[in-house]
Amino acid sequence: MTWARAFGEVVRAGLTIEETRLEPLLALRAAAGVAIVVGPTLWLVSPAYAASAALGAYSAGGATFQRSWRPRKVVALGAGAGLALSTFVGYLAAGRLVTFLPLLAVWAFAAGMAWAVGSTAGIIAATTVGSMLVTITLPTSIGRALEQAGVIALGGVTQAVLILLFPIRRWGAHRDALADGLAAVADYARRLRHDPTAPFDPEPLMTARDAAAVTPSQARTRPAVLHGPRGLAERIRPVIAALADPDVGAPAEGPGRDRARELLDAAADVLDAAARSIRRGTPAEVRPESTDVLRVDEEHEVLKGPARQAAERLVELLGEASEIAGSGCAHGRTATPPGPVGAQFLVRPTMLRLVPVVVRAVRRELRRDSPVFRHAVRLAAVATLGYLVAARLPLGHGYWAPIASVMVMRPDFHRTYARAVARLAGTLAGVALATGTVRALGPDAHVSGALAVVSAGLSYTLSRTGYAYSQCFTAAYVVFLLGMGGQTWEQTVPERVVLTLLGGALAMLAYVVFPAWEAPRLPGRLADWLAANGRYAAAVLRSYAEPSREHHADMRRALLESRQARAAWQETYDRARQEPVRPRGLTSREAREAQEALKGFGRAAMLMESHVPRPGGRFVPEAERFAEALETDTAKAAAAVREHRNPDWGRVEEALHAWGDAAGNGGPVVRREAELEKRALEDLATAVSRTPLERDIGSAREDQRVRAAAATEGDESGPVHRGG
Repeated sequence: MTWARAFGEVVRAGLTIEETRLEPLLALRAAAGVAIVVGPTLWLVSPAYAASAALGAYSAGGATFQRSWRPRKVVALGAGAGLALSTFVGYLAAGRLVTFLPLLAVWAFAAGMAWAVGSTAGIIAATTVGSMLVTITLPTSIGRALEQAGVIALGGVTQAVLILLFPIRRWGAHRDALADGLAAVADYARRLRHDPTAPFDPEPLMTARDAAAVTPSQARTRPAVLHGPRGLAERIRPVIAALADPDVGAPAEGPGRDRARELLDAAADVLDAAARSIRRGTPAEVRPESTDVLRVDEEHEVLKGPARQAAERLVELLGEASEIAGSGCAHGRTATPPGPVGAQFLVRPTMLRLVPVVVRAVRRELRRDSPVFRHAVRLAAVATLGYLVAARLPLGHGYWAPIASVMVMRPDFHRTYARAVARLAGTLAGVALATGTVRALGPDAHVSGALAVVSAGLSYTLSRTGYAYSQCFTAAYVVFLLGMGGQTWEQTVPERVVLTLLGGALAMLAYVVFPAWEAPRLPGRLADWLAANGRYAAAVLRSYAEPSREHHADMRRALLESRQARAAWQETYDRARQEPVRPRGLTSREAREAQEALKGFGRAAMLMESHVPRPGGRFVPEAERFAEALETDTAKAAAAVREHRNPDWGRVEEALHAWGDAAGNGGPVVRREAELEKRALEDLATAVSRTPLERDIGSAREDQRVRAAAATEGDESGPVHRGG
């Protein structure tokens, strides 16, 4: 992708309105937290003090809108504590560059490394850098530092208390995650009606699994309905895929295919009903037509063999889903899974036990080629440079420039540039709105405080529709807040615009000087995904060779590893496609074809999983040899992909050739699915295998394709410009 096209993409992404459900009640509660802090301090102390106190309440309220599976009150308290700590140490070091700049650099670097834990931790840590930068304009003393830190922490406590007193949709995010997982499987069933080989995106199920991990205290209050349906969706997914597949399921045409389509449509209807029930906490009815379809007639059933087995299994699983939909998620209606307490839920570490987890995550990212490490270096450099540059300008509030840089910077190119564009556009719109309001009303301190609270509420409301639109009201909030402190719009508005532009430019320039391009990482991500898929397929085969609970557990662990590897590849691949750099290691065509081949390989393993016998079931001894060959060859092929060598499937071909058509119900089906896996591996080899001459030609063709695309864009835009 050329730089011109990349800029067009980031502008489009930065200004796109994201279609998401608004949460006005949550925004109202968070805005009330800001009002509770601003009002008394404005009345009892001073407008300047109220403006300072609003920092903690506003930032803590914003933190509760980040995606986190911990209780919102815990997030608010954590954000408030982090803001208070950064304020306190900033006060202690403020006033002298020799102490403040090193502290700022170290703190910003640590905030950047917080992305190793997750995006929520990284975003909240960035706000603490902003809090530290604001403190540099205030007088310094130990007493004053403690006082300001306490006021800011009070904002977080206020938000936490409001969440405790006025709970809104308790467990709502967890319900939404589980419902989205069920709805994703329902959508998959509908797509299989028309495309029997349609791909399935496991991300909603991965998110549901992440949401299912709770601390022991959360487990005691979690609704019973959140315990089991995720596993049900996991079991339904391979069954509907096997039913729809013409190689191992229903025939491609005829009455059998019509019957499969009816079952898939009924499955989608039942799963959607279960998703609605979980999301709303109310009973959801399943259409009578779908219930009638789910009756298997022993005498007149048109599906035969493996397809009939899949249909019977699907009807059994959908019966459980129908019970969930009809229960209305009432307390006690859903049975608690048996077993010891520790086995009833996925364990999420408590805040204290999270410390070693964070340390290990950060330690893994402390290497030069890590995007998180490079982001931390950029953040530290830009925060200190932005502060120094802004301090030399004849403008007040110089901290706005480094704050703008810190808040827009992300570990990847696309989001950094898109947020920089969005912040500038939102700031321009916000200050224009605030300026017009101030000139029309001429408000005093109390009216300005009220307008600031309203702006904060609107910013919270639009926080998930796009950064530009939330930032519009954030900018207005700042203007009103400073107006409450006695500063006129003529002082604040020009400074805000210029310094935001400076901060965004520094953030963009930092990525050019010290980038962390994703394109060179594609071969490694592809190799990780290939090796993980190989282990998953081998674990499925071993469950045929010796059905047991241990092998079923191994299969589940391998599936989760495969999904994580696929998600890592997908994230890297999507980012690489948006980067203005030449392909390295894999061309865009090779990456796309390799991705499709590995999706096919994973799908073949999923089809095989749908027919895995229960513990103690029929053995398929031929599967063990093929599993060994598959795991060995995929591991060696992964190393070959990393080193840009051609993969070889010699052991897989030999093992499959030695595997004759096995007698019994399971053997022939398993062998056909093994052939699908071998075919997908051959497609992968075709995608990535090249001679040295082909590599040179491929690289030249890729450059030519990029230049041709850029020229085409120019030709298309030219006539429009002339015609306009």
